[in-house]
Amino acid sequence: MTEPEAIVVKNAGSHFLLSRLPEWAPFPAVLRGKVRLKGSTSTNPVAVGDMVRFKMETAGGTPPEGRNTRGSIAGGPSGMDGGVSPKGELPKGELPPAAAVITEVLPRQNYVIRRSTNLSRKNHVIAANLDRAVIAVSLLFPEIKLPFLDRILVTCEVYGIKPVIVLNKIDLYGEAFADEVENFLRIYEGVGYLVIRTSCKTGEGIDELRELCSEGVSLFSGESGVGKSSLIKALDPGLDPKIGKISAAHLQGKHTTSLYEMYPLACGGFVVDSPGLRGFGLVDLEKEEISKYFPEMLRAGRGCRFTPCTHTHEPGCAVKEAVDSGDISVERYNSYLGMLEEDSKFR
Repeated sequence: MTEPEAIVVKNAGSHFLLSRLPEWAPFPAVLRGKVRLKGSTSTNPVAVGDMVRFKMETAGGTPPEGRNTRGSIAGGPSGMDGGVSPKGELPKGELPPAAAVITEVLPRQNYVIRRSTNLSRKNHVIAANLDRAVIAVSLLFPEIKLPFLDRILVTCEVYGIKPVIVLNKIDLYGEAFADEVENFLRIYEGVGYLVIRTSCKTGEGIDELRELCSEGVSLFSGESGVGKSSLIKALDPGLDPKIGKISAAHLQGKHTTSLYEMYPLACGGFVVDSPGLRGFGLVDLEKEEISKYFPEMLRAGRGCRFTPCTHTHEPGCAVKEAVDSGDISVERYNSYLGMLEEDSKFR
């Protein structure tokens, strides 16, 4: 008999919550050591969004069945079953009557991955099986670092995930930063990326973002303090992701989100909230491959005199000519050069 399948909706280290989407009925699960270590080159071989097979640890135990994608879970005096709230929380001091054991992680359709800070492993999987990655950025508090954004965009291109850039806190910029906003849009809309301007304070762009996220699974990622959790709450005020304040000392966000967690939206669709990032290293990408994941360089590179071309010193390089003419932004080209200079295993 084939074991049942579910999706990981919360990762808390060695403990997880699973749900059979589109039903929203989270139940707890653990991971056996053999599954956790077998063939793994990652700090977290099981990630939010992974489809897994499981079995119940208690004889005759069955996971709770959800009735819809949003409301309370059937059963129990408080509309709960299995001891887990609709938000995926276990009551303090209580254990569920039955816990699942993850027995297999099924192949991923895609994933977002970055270099791990734990150098005993190669990488860290942020989330898997995504329909899009929503990358939140800000021109102020904190100021966007374009090489950081470009590394995330390259990773999305490598693994076939549609990126959406959200320029958040648009209400703060005003006329003083009009040129910076225009330049940012010129660079990234010019490449072909969708850029949505948003403000959680005024509501600008929230409806557009909500409509975009109303289907499938959307990862929200970005630097600490750009407002990812605030954006999620603006999309659905019924949710309660942790929201932090900016550190006045460093004008950077504090890490208020410490776990990777999926939430159901009232409008449909699911969002994955992730901890704020202060760096994003590429994994196992050879120098000759990098330019293929800059869409504008891939297009221009077809006209280069030599193949392969690193677009750095070769004569007759169409990419360098496009940079000189302004068809490729200097900022993106400098990000590319920075990636070339880094170690190939942890770029």
